[in-house]
Amino acid sequence: MTLLDTLNLTYPIIQAPMAGATTPELAATVSNFGGLGSLGSGMTAPDVLTGQIDTIKSLTDRPFMINLMVLSEQDCTTFDTELPAWLSEYYQDNHIEFALPERPALSFLDQLQVLYDNPVPVASFTFGIISAEQVQHLQSLGTRVIGTANHPLEAKAWADIGADAVCVQGSEAGGHRGGWLPQSESDPLGLLTLIGQTRACTDIPLIAAGGIMNAQAIKAVQAAGAELAQIGTAFLTTDKCGINDIYKQALLDASHSKRSAETRLTRLFSGKLARGLLNNYLRDFAKFESANELPPYPQLNAMTKFMRANASQNRDAEHQSLWAGQGVALVKQESTLELLERLVKAL
Repeated sequence: MTLLDTLNLTYPIIQAPMAGATTPELAATVSNFGGLGSLGSGMTAPDVLTGQIDTIKSLTDRPFMINLMVLSEQDCTTFDTELPAWLSEYYQDNHIEFALPERPALSFLDQLQVLYDNPVPVASFTFGIISAEQVQHLQSLGTRVIGTANHPLEAKAWADIGADAVCVQGSEAGGHRGGWLPQSESDPLGLLTLIGQTRACTDIPLIAAGGIMNAQAIKAVQAAGAELAQIGTAFLTTDKCGINDIYKQALLDASHSKRSAETRLTRLFSGKLARGLLNNYLRDFAKFESANELPPYPQLNAMTKFMRANASQNRDAEHQSLWAGQGVALVKQESTLELLERLVKAL
């Protein structure tokens, strides 16, 4: 049975679960069209997540996916690094008030409990791996489980605990890298290389992510050995996406040569490698990029939140995290349905 059949999809398209950018309306639109809509829920409080799942269920009777970020209880609760001096100075110079929260991130286990209490058709996980028991529990509720990998060894680890599929995320992908092993950071693999190497070590069904912007790219990753394509950046400039208009405009400007379409893998926003459009923040603080200089994720993410919120409030694209993949020059201002129709037309 193909993954298309397993997930009950019409088209081999998954809309990527981009936390902070996806909305129940976006997910439902994609699912109703015949793809797999998804909600990036790693930064969503459990009660809000429950409500969002109910909203999606009211908008579609088709399969959809909820994505969570796998963090240990210690990761979620502990600040054991200081606010970097350069960031403190930035806050003072720009008169930005900040007070660190009690904990750097929401409890992953509390979020996972929502998926046990309010089951969804598909659950995907990033930043780490869950246990075989947790996979089995979700599957017993009728939920298909998808892992995320940046390295063949991570994909094999998901296969070994019984996941239904793995999303292999190439270095071209926008936003945070989903892997957790040191190997995935030291030598980031491009998508086609990653698919080929993963296919050689496991036969688990693969979903490809990273730089996929059109039907031609979907066909290319299928020819390389993936069954489905997960597409993120292309959806960011569509009408159902939840990003602010300054972020959206920066992406469109990159597609019209009004600003550079150069992207960069950086830890400067969150402490974890993520790809976004190059802006003044990444230029000004590039010298602090090395891993040993920066607090880890999610601590730095909690520390830079005040800068990002202030930038958003002041319509400043230069101090927001403008997550985008290497295909960003191909984004268009269009409705979500227009993008979907354009993608499937040439399949």
